Amino acid sequence: MLVDIKYIESKKILIIDDEEEILDLLEIVLRKEGFRYIYKTSLGYKGIEMCKSINPDLIVLDIMLPDIDGFSVCQEIRSFTMAPIFFLSAREEDVDRIVGLSIGADDYITKPFSPKEVAYRMKAFFRRDQYLRGELQSVRSKLYRFGDITINEKSGEVLKNDTPLSLTATEYQLLLFLAKNPNQVFSKSSLYEAIWNEEYYGSDNVIMVHIRHLREKIEDDPSNPKYLITVRGLGYKLNIKE
Repeated sequence: MLVDIKYIESKKILIIDDEEEILDLLEIVLRKEGFRYIYKTSLGYKGIEMCKSINPDLIVLDIMLPDIDGFSVCQEIRSFTMAPIFFLSAREEDVDRIVGLSIGADDYITKPFSPKEVAYRMKAFFRRDQYLRGELQSVRSKLYRFGDITINEKSGEVLKNDTPLSLTATEYQLLLFLAKNPNQVFSKSSLYEAIWNEEYYGSDNVIMVHIRHLREKIEDDPSNPKYLITVRGLGYKLNIKE
Protein backbone atom coordinates (compact mmCIF):
# COMPACT_ATOMS: atom_id res chain seq x y z
CA MET A 1 0.00 0.00 0.00
CA LEU A 2 1.45 3.37 -1.05
CA VAL A 3 0.83 6.38 1.14
CA ASP A 4 -1.28 9.08 -0.50
CA ILE A 5 0.96 12.00 -1.48
CA LYS A 6 -1.74 14.47 -0.41
CA TYR A 7 -1.83 12.75 2.96
CA ILE A 8 1.94 13.31 3.25
CA GLU A 9 1.71 16.91 2.07
CA SER A 10 -0.76 17.76 4.80
CA LYS A 11 1.45 16.55 7.65
CA LYS A 12 3.29 19.00 9.90
CA ILE A 13 6.78 17.92 10.97
CA LEU A 14 8.66 19.48 13.89
CA ILE A 15 12.44 18.90 14.08
CA ILE A 16 14.29 19.68 17.33
CA ASP A 17 18.08 19.30 17.00
CA ASP A 18 21.02 21.44 18.11
CA GLU A 19 22.96 20.91 14.86
CA GLU A 20 21.93 23.42 12.20
CA GLU A 21 23.42 21.21 9.49
CA ILE A 22 21.12 18.34 10.46
CA LEU A 23 18.10 20.65 10.62
CA ASP A 24 18.79 21.98 7.11
CA LEU A 25 19.65 18.59 5.63
CA LEU A 26 16.52 16.93 7.00
CA GLU A 27 14.36 19.77 5.72
CA ILE A 28 15.83 19.47 2.20
CA VAL A 29 15.31 15.70 2.06
CA LEU A 30 11.85 15.78 3.58
CA ARG A 31 10.70 18.40 1.08
CA LYS A 32 12.02 16.24 -1.75
CA GLU A 33 9.99 13.35 -0.32
CA GLY A 34 6.77 15.36 -0.40
CA PHE A 35 6.55 16.90 3.08
CA ARG A 36 5.53 20.56 2.86
CA TYR A 37 5.10 21.81 6.42
CA ILE A 38 8.43 21.57 8.25
CA TYR A 39 9.28 23.50 11.43
CA LYS A 40 12.73 23.60 13.05
CA THR A 41 14.41 24.67 16.25
CA SER A 42 17.71 23.96 18.01
CA LEU A 43 16.34 24.48 21.54
CA GLY A 44 14.30 22.10 23.65
CA TYR A 45 12.14 24.66 25.43
CA LYS A 46 11.43 26.39 22.14
CA GLY A 47 10.47 23.01 20.69
CA ILE A 48 7.94 22.47 23.47
CA GLU A 49 6.34 25.85 22.81
CA MET A 50 6.30 25.23 19.04
CA CYS A 51 4.70 21.85 19.62
CA LYS A 52 1.90 23.52 21.58
CA SER A 53 1.35 26.19 18.95
CA ILE A 54 1.59 24.24 15.67
CA ASN A 55 0.30 20.84 16.87
CA PRO A 56 2.66 18.77 14.68
CA ASP A 57 1.77 15.37 13.26
CA LEU A 58 5.27 14.01 13.94
CA ILE A 59 8.27 15.21 15.97
CA VAL A 60 11.95 14.44 15.34
CA LEU A 61 13.78 15.00 18.63
CA ASP A 62 17.50 14.98 19.45
CA ILE A 63 18.50 13.77 22.92
CA MET A 64 21.47 16.12 23.34
CA LEU A 65 20.19 19.70 23.36
CA PRO A 66 21.88 22.83 24.74
CA ASP A 67 19.18 23.88 27.22
CA ILE A 68 17.32 20.69 28.23
CA ASP A 69 17.77 17.04 27.35
CA GLY A 70 15.51 15.37 24.82
CA PHE A 71 14.13 12.90 27.36
CA SER A 72 12.73 15.81 29.41
CA VAL A 73 11.34 17.40 26.25
CA CYS A 74 9.65 14.13 25.35
CA GLN A 75 8.05 13.83 28.79
CA GLU A 76 6.76 17.40 28.62
CA ILE A 77 5.36 16.92 25.13
CA ARG A 78 3.66 13.71 26.19
CA SER A 79 1.76 15.68 28.83
CA PHE A 80 -0.32 17.38 26.13
CA THR A 81 -0.06 15.44 22.86
CA MET A 82 0.30 11.89 21.57
CA ALA A 83 1.95 12.96 18.31
CA PRO A 84 4.59 10.38 17.31
CA ILE A 85 8.15 11.16 18.41
CA PHE A 86 11.28 9.91 16.60
CA PHE A 87 14.39 10.23 18.75
CA LEU A 88 17.74 11.10 17.17
CA SER A 89 20.86 10.30 19.19
CA ALA A 90 24.59 9.91 18.80
CA ARG A 91 24.46 7.46 21.69
CA GLU A 92 23.91 3.83 20.75
CA GLU A 93 23.52 2.43 24.27
CA ASP A 94 20.53 0.16 24.68
CA VAL A 95 19.61 1.90 27.91
CA ASP A 96 19.02 5.18 26.05
CA ARG A 97 16.87 3.39 23.49
CA ILE A 98 14.87 1.71 26.25
CA VAL A 99 14.44 4.94 28.21
CA GLY A 100 13.35 6.80 25.07
CA LEU A 101 10.75 4.23 24.13
CA SER A 102 9.55 3.83 27.72
CA ILE A 103 8.76 7.55 28.12
CA GLY A 104 6.73 7.72 24.95
CA ALA A 105 8.95 7.76 21.86
CA ASP A 106 7.77 5.86 18.78
CA ASP A 107 11.15 5.30 17.10
CA TYR A 108 14.85 5.70 17.90
CA ILE A 109 17.44 6.54 15.23
CA THR A 110 21.17 6.69 15.96
CA LYS A 111 23.60 9.17 14.44
CA PRO A 112 25.11 9.17 11.90
CA PHE A 113 21.99 8.38 9.91
CA SER A 114 20.68 8.67 6.39
CA PRO A 115 18.17 11.54 6.07
CA LYS A 116 16.34 9.43 3.49
CA GLU A 117 15.97 6.66 6.05
CA VAL A 118 14.30 9.14 8.40
CA ALA A 119 11.96 10.23 5.59
CA TYR A 120 11.11 6.62 4.74
CA ARG A 121 10.47 5.77 8.37
CA MET A 122 8.09 8.71 8.52
CA LYS A 123 6.33 7.55 5.39
CA ALA A 124 6.06 4.04 6.81
CA PHE A 125 4.48 5.44 9.96
CA PHE A 126 1.99 7.56 8.03
CA ARG A 127 1.21 4.64 5.71
CA ARG A 128 0.22 2.55 8.72
CA ASP A 129 -1.69 5.49 10.16
CA GLN A 130 -3.57 6.01 6.90
CA TYR A 131 -4.37 2.29 6.70
CA LEU A 132 -5.62 2.16 10.28
CA ARG A 133 -7.75 5.25 9.78
CA GLY A 134 -9.29 3.59 6.75
CA GLU A 135 -9.93 0.43 8.75
CA LEU A 136 -11.52 2.39 11.57
CA GLN A 137 -13.65 4.31 9.10
CA SER A 138 -14.85 1.06 7.56
CA VAL A 139 -15.76 -0.18 11.04
CA ARG A 140 -17.62 3.05 11.76
CA SER A 141 -19.35 2.78 8.40
CA LYS A 142 -20.59 -0.77 8.75
CA LEU A 143 -24.17 -1.85 8.37
CA TYR A 144 -26.53 -2.08 11.34
CA ARG A 145 -29.40 -4.52 10.96
CA PHE A 146 -32.37 -5.42 13.14
CA GLY A 147 -35.49 -7.16 11.91
CA ASP A 148 -36.36 -5.75 8.50
CA ILE A 149 -34.40 -2.52 9.09
CA THR A 150 -30.92 -1.85 7.68
CA ILE A 151 -28.85 1.26 8.42
CA ASN A 152 -25.91 2.01 6.12
CA GLU A 153 -23.81 4.54 8.02
CA LYS A 154 -21.54 5.26 5.08
CA SER A 155 -24.34 6.23 2.72
CA GLY A 156 -26.64 7.58 5.41
CA GLU A 157 -29.43 5.35 4.09
CA VAL A 158 -32.04 3.46 6.08
CA LEU A 159 -33.98 0.61 4.46
CA LYS A 160 -37.11 -1.24 5.53
CA ASN A 161 -37.53 -4.47 3.60
CA ASP A 162 -34.99 -3.06 1.10
CA THR A 163 -37.14 0.05 0.58
CA PRO A 164 -35.48 3.38 1.45
CA LEU A 165 -37.05 5.30 4.32
CA SER A 166 -37.28 9.08 4.30
CA LEU A 167 -35.81 10.18 7.63
CA THR A 168 -34.88 13.67 8.73
CA ALA A 169 -31.25 14.22 9.76
CA THR A 170 -32.24 14.24 13.43
CA GLU A 171 -34.34 11.09 13.11
CA TYR A 172 -31.43 9.40 11.39
CA GLN A 173 -28.92 10.45 14.06
CA LEU A 174 -31.29 9.30 16.79
CA LEU A 175 -31.85 5.91 15.16
CA LEU A 176 -28.14 5.44 14.44
CA PHE A 177 -27.21 6.30 18.03
CA LEU A 178 -29.66 3.74 19.37
CA ALA A 179 -28.52 1.13 16.83
CA LYS A 180 -24.94 1.58 18.00
CA ASN A 181 -26.10 1.03 21.58
CA PRO A 182 -28.68 -1.75 21.27
CA ASN A 183 -30.79 -2.89 24.18
CA GLN A 184 -29.54 -0.04 26.37
CA VAL A 185 -32.04 2.26 28.08
CA PHE A 186 -31.44 5.98 27.58
CA SER A 187 -33.27 8.72 29.43
CA LYS A 188 -34.78 11.61 27.51
CA SER A 189 -32.05 13.90 28.80
CA SER A 190 -29.19 11.60 27.74
CA LEU A 191 -30.70 11.17 24.27
CA TYR A 192 -31.17 14.91 23.89
CA GLU A 193 -27.59 15.68 24.91
CA ALA A 194 -26.19 12.93 22.66
CA ILE A 195 -28.09 14.00 19.54
CA TRP A 196 -28.37 17.76 19.94
CA ASN A 197 -24.97 18.08 21.64
CA GLU A 198 -26.21 20.61 24.15
CA GLU A 199 -27.47 20.61 27.70
CA TYR A 200 -30.95 19.21 28.31
CA TYR A 201 -33.51 21.70 29.61
CA GLY A 202 -36.52 19.47 30.08
CA SER A 203 -37.33 19.23 26.36
CA ASP A 204 -39.50 16.14 26.76
CA ASN A 205 -41.72 16.99 23.82
CA VAL A 206 -38.78 17.23 21.41
CA ILE A 207 -37.68 13.67 22.15
CA MET A 208 -41.23 12.32 22.20
CA VAL A 209 -42.04 13.81 18.80
CA HIS A 210 -38.94 12.34 17.18
CA ILE A 211 -39.53 8.96 18.77
CA ARG A 212 -43.13 8.97 17.51
CA HIS A 213 -42.03 9.91 13.98
CA LEU A 214 -39.36 7.21 13.98
CA ARG A 215 -41.89 4.61 15.09
CA GLU A 216 -44.20 5.65 12.26
CA LYS A 217 -41.42 4.93 9.81
CA ILE A 218 -39.70 1.80 11.14
CA GLU A 219 -42.49 -0.03 12.99
CA ASP A 220 -45.20 -2.17 11.41
CA ASP A 221 -47.54 -1.09 14.19
CA PRO A 222 -46.35 2.22 15.70
CA SER A 223 -48.90 1.93 18.51
CA ASN A 224 -47.43 -1.41 19.52
CA PRO A 225 -43.70 -1.06 18.72
CA LYS A 226 -41.36 -4.03 18.74
CA TYR A 227 -38.10 -2.14 18.14
CA LEU A 228 -38.28 1.33 19.64
CA ILE A 229 -39.48 0.54 23.14
CA THR A 230 -40.54 2.84 25.97
CA VAL A 231 -39.20 1.72 29.34
CA ARG A 232 -41.64 3.33 31.75
CA GLY A 233 -40.02 5.81 34.11
CA LEU A 234 -36.58 5.36 32.53
CA GLY A 235 -36.60 6.27 28.84
CA TYR A 236 -36.23 4.46 25.53
CA LYS A 237 -34.23 1.62 24.04
CA LEU A 238 -33.83 -0.06 20.68
CA ASN A 239 -34.86 -3.65 21.26
CA ILE A 240 -32.65 -5.93 19.18
CA LYS A 241 -32.64 -9.66 19.76
CA GLU A 242 -29.15 -11.16 19.74
